[in-house]
Amino acid sequence: MTEAEREQQLVDAVRMLTQAEIIDYNGHCSIRTAPDRLLINSGRSVRSHLTTDDLVEIGLDGERIRGTDAPPLEYHIHAAIYRQRPDVGAVVHGHPKWSTYLSMVGEAFAPVYAQGTLLGEVPLFPNPLSVNTGAAGAALAQTLGAGRAVLLRSHGAVVVGADIVESFALALYLEDNAQRQYMARALGRPYVFTPEEQAACRENLWKRNLFQKAWDHQKARVA
Repeated sequence: MTEAEREQQLVDAVRMLTQAEIIDYNGHCSIRTAPDRLLINSGRSVRSHLTTDDLVEIGLDGERIRGTDAPPLEYHIHAAIYRQRPDVGAVVHGHPKWSTYLSMVGEAFAPVYAQGTLLGEVPLFPNPLSVNTGAAGAALAQTLGAGRAVLLRSHGAVVVGADIVESFALALYLEDNAQRQYMARALGRPYVFTPEEQAACRENLWKRNLFQKAWDHQKARVA
């Protein structure tokens, strides 16, 4: 994939996640461009109409390398995770409502449908404030640990993956699971997949073509 194609893919991810109501006017996605660099949508960008001109490349210290605007104030989320997790190639931070409802009341994320099992354990970052300092970013990355997602209390969620397609799909799965969990909880106690069922789902569903299928589905909806 060329550099231009990767940039467009990042733009597409932000716009599709906005359409899916996972990213709002303050969310952001990034991809790692080098061990110590990342590409992210700028802080002032209009997410629903993002273009490649709205992307900015920065170092992990926030220094701008390429682009005409400043990164979002919460670039520390991305920088800290890339420092800690060499396996991560893309980070999504949004404010999805169903996932956030869970964190508001202290309801732990539970795998209640098949795709939700791919998130594994989803810890709660207890600080509801903006992650706009290096210390806060480091604390969030520590809470995430080796996981795939973390909920931010009364704030939003962060999802990571090997690349933007994987991160995108997992962000959709997180919110889909949270919505089902929330709605089922209103009726009673939802069924939670057993450890054996979770393992079987992960074996069957952790596949590149299925992540791409989620991407293609959402892209067709936007088009």
